[in-house]
Amino acid sequence: MNIEKLKDIAKDIRIDIIEMLSESKSGHPGGSLSIADILTVLYFEEMNVKVEEPKWEDRDRLVLSKGHAAPGLYAALSEKGYFPKEELKSLRKYKSRLQGHPDMNKTSGVDMSTGSLGQGLSVANGIALSGKLDKKGYRVYTIIGDGELQEGQIWEAAMSTAHYNLDNLVAFVDLNGLQIDGSNEEVMNVNPVDKKFEAFGWNVLVIDGHDLEEIKEALDKAREIKGKPTVIIAETVKGKGVSFMENQASWHGTAPNQEQKIQALNELKGGE
Repeated sequence: MNIEKLKDIAKDIRIDIIEMLSESKSGHPGGSLSIADILTVLYFEEMNVKVEEPKWEDRDRLVLSKGHAAPGLYAALSEKGYFPKEELKSLRKYKSRLQGHPDMNKTSGVDMSTGSLGQGLSVANGIALSGKLDKKGYRVYTIIGDGELQEGQIWEAAMSTAHYNLDNLVAFVDLNGLQIDGSNEEVMNVNPVDKKFEAFGWNVLVIDGHDLEEIKEALDKAREIKGKPTVIIAETVKGKGVSFMENQASWHGTAPNQEQKIQALNELKGGE
C-alpha cells in the first residue's frame, strides 16, 4: 500500500478516536492518537491476518500493553473490517463489547485482553515462545507506553525476551514523554530507554513514530534480525493531530466535549 493511502487511513483512525471518545464522554485520547500511525502500518502493511477468520492459528498477533489506548486499536480494527464502524459509537457503554480496555473474549480482532500496565510484554513473550516451540511462523507485536516502563515487570519480561532469543517478537515503545501525572522525567525518569534495552540484549531501533516510511523500514529491519528481539522506540507526540491536545498531559484521560470535538475534527479533516 502506498504512503498516501496509509496517511489517509491514519487520519481516519484519528477522526474515529475523537468521535468515539466524544460520544462516550470518557476515555484516553492522548495515547490513542500517538499510536495511530503505528497501528496503521501494523494492520495495513505488516501483519498477516485474516479478517474473515479472526482466530486463525497462524495469524500475527498484537498485544496492546498500554490497554487504555483501546480507542486507537478499535478504530484500526474497524477500519480493517473486523466490525462495523457504527459500533465505535458504543465505546464504554453498558453491554458494549468495546470496553475501556480490550477484551479478547468479546471483541473480534483483539488478540489479548489488556488492562493493568506492565503486563503486556510478558504475555507477548508467552505467545512468541509458544510460536517457537510449535514451529509456527507467526510474529508477535506489542505496544508499550513509555510511562509503563516504570513497571518492574516490563524489565523482568525484557530479560526473558532476550534470554529465549525471541526474534519473532517486536516491541514498540510509544515514547511521547508524558503520562497522566505529567512528564516522565518528573514522575519517574525512564531515560535512556535505548541504552536500557541494549543492556538487556535487545536489537534497538529509534524512529519518528509518525513517519510511516520509518515505521515500515524499522519493521523490515526487525525481520532481518535473528537470535534477538527488536524494540522500536517510536518518538511520538501525545495527542498527535489535534493542536490543543498535543504535548498536554491533561489530555491523557479526558474526553473532548462537543465544542472541542468540532475543533479537533476540523483540524484532522483539514482540506477535505
